[in-house]
Amino acid sequence: MHRPGWALLARLARARPWVAAQRRGAAVRDEEERFVFLEYEPQPELEAARSEAAAAEHRRGPAAGRERRAAVAAPPGRPDPAVPPSGVSCSGCGAELQCRDGGEPGFVPADKYRSLTEGPEGVAGLRGAVCQRCWLLAHHGRALRLQLPPEQHRQVVSAALRRPSRHGRGPLLLYLLDVLELPDPVLPQIPALLDPDVPAAGLLVVGNKVDLLPADSAGHLGRLRQRLEAACVRAGLRRGGLLVDVRLVSAKTGFGLEGLVSRLQRSWKCTGDVYLLGATNSGKSTLFNALLHSDYCKSRAPDVVNRATVSPWPGTTLNLLKFPIINPTCDRIFRRQERLKEEALKTEDQLSSEEKRYLNHLKKQGYLVGRVGRTFQRQNSSPLIEFDPDMLSYSIDEDPSHSHRKPKEREEFTYNEVKDARWCFDTPGIVKENCVLNLLTEKEVKLVMPTKAIIPRTFILKPGMVLFLAALGRVDYLQGEKPAWFSVVASNLLPVHISTLSNADALYEKHAGQEFLKVPMGGKERMKEFPPLVPQDITLKGVGTTEAVADIKLSSAGWVTVTAHQEEELLLRAYTPRGTELVVREPPLLPYISSIRGARIAGTAAYRTKKPPALVENLKTMENK
Repeated sequence: MHRPGWALLARLARARPWVAAQRRGAAVRDEEERFVFLEYEPQPELEAARSEAAAAEHRRGPAAGRERRAAVAAPPGRPDPAVPPSGVSCSGCGAELQCRDGGEPGFVPADKYRSLTEGPEGVAGLRGAVCQRCWLLAHHGRALRLQLPPEQHRQVVSAALRRPSRHGRGPLLLYLLDVLELPDPVLPQIPALLDPDVPAAGLLVVGNKVDLLPADSAGHLGRLRQRLEAACVRAGLRRGGLLVDVRLVSAKTGFGLEGLVSRLQRSWKCTGDVYLLGATNSGKSTLFNALLHSDYCKSRAPDVVNRATVSPWPGTTLNLLKFPIINPTCDRIFRRQERLKEEALKTEDQLSSEEKRYLNHLKKQGYLVGRVGRTFQRQNSSPLIEFDPDMLSYSIDEDPSHSHRKPKEREEFTYNEVKDARWCFDTPGIVKENCVLNLLTEKEVKLVMPTKAIIPRTFILKPGMVLFLAALGRVDYLQGEKPAWFSVVASNLLPVHISTLSNADALYEKHAGQEFLKVPMGGKERMKEFPPLVPQDITLKGVGTTEAVADIKLSSAGWVTVTAHQEEELLLRAYTPRGTELVVREPPLLPYISSIRGARIAGTAAYRTKKPPALVENLKTMENK
């Protein structure tokens, strides 16, 4: 059986129920997913910013930035330097498609490039195709090295925000922030990205990934929102009235998204463009995809605009992706509110079996779940989705099999549909400096980045004991009168080990790079190039056995929440890899996290873990029925 290859994403009907479900929020049906995107529009100011950033990086030399490691060799695919860039964007990351250089963004192997452009459409035949990097990220979980300096992402974003205002006013900035990363290192940099002569109309800060954190007490979301507001104040975003609002969402499970759409339509309406900003790995592309299939987007756009590539690998989006914003007229707002009221009256028993399966899937992913629906949907001429079963399997080095069905026409926006449109742009993620993820391979990143609800792990330590979080972080309890509780909030895939001060160095020397500590992986050879752990002394004073005093944030690997007896002084020493940032977060993000635990495991320092139940926000519970 032949398998389709690179051109598959331009026309493949994929029967993956969870992906299909994410596109429309509730029901799970097999849907055709069209990979079609607007033709690339050359933007001189963005290209100039790219060139300037690349030249600056070259002048500063190889020591300017740490090259991200990818334990993957480039797959087969030869470049052809003689072929000029296409002028058509990759529908997954926004980079301009080209076959000149395999190390540059937007690369498509020359033979695939020619097969797509030799037809009557010419270069337009590339529309809907994706670059090699997006293909590997989406379908094989693999990442390619790209010659893309971190500063280049920042320059592209800044150039986009400094473009002349459209529709008579500046854009609304929708800044997405990973709540696990508070304090966010990019948040204070936002004012510097803006042009003083083209001020933004406002800034809406959205805290993402709240579904990953357990509720440590009643009202924990209100406390998280307060922490987020405080971070905005420290970053100087209240000055000049720039900050409009702060919201909490989960782009992955849909929690808070209906409220975010309502907030945008109520306050911003369709006044101007919206730019989605954020650091790498904040979940921008996931939010972009969720909004694309919500009431915030024109009803026909999901059939024309492709979803952004989503991957745990930092810096997936390389250029600007966009979709047209729907005009929230009074009639549309009314119809939307009626739909939301009707859905809020439903109980889980009233959902279809497919909706129940999808909700149960999301409950396993996160603690907070939301049901995102659509009020304004385009009516299909036929509810039956036809697809060729042979097209459902594929490989990257084989050509598509011939289908006897007549290919469906690619859909495009008409001129009248977009001539006065306001757009929502997904921008490249701004690379975080001093981040441990910059040191890791793609396999290691997948282990470190939490993708499911985090189950806290609590240990009671006496002075002279040591806690290891993989080989990425270490906390020594040096001095204190009484035992203290240390709760680890990190990916469930990262191991935690307890040792003594006298054995800690030998344990690290023996097991770093091995399965016991898991990350980094690759044995002695990998550890030769991995930076050593460097210490930082920390002094804390306990506030009571039920409330934590601080979080010790070990870069982006996770954090350890410390709970101690009231007025008890602790001397700790925490370690992270050289060149990464260690932060003591006071007050802690989840001060009552140590209460989420089971019984003490006899003969060990560990407590049994406990996972709180998931909550669906816009669904009536049986108790309230």
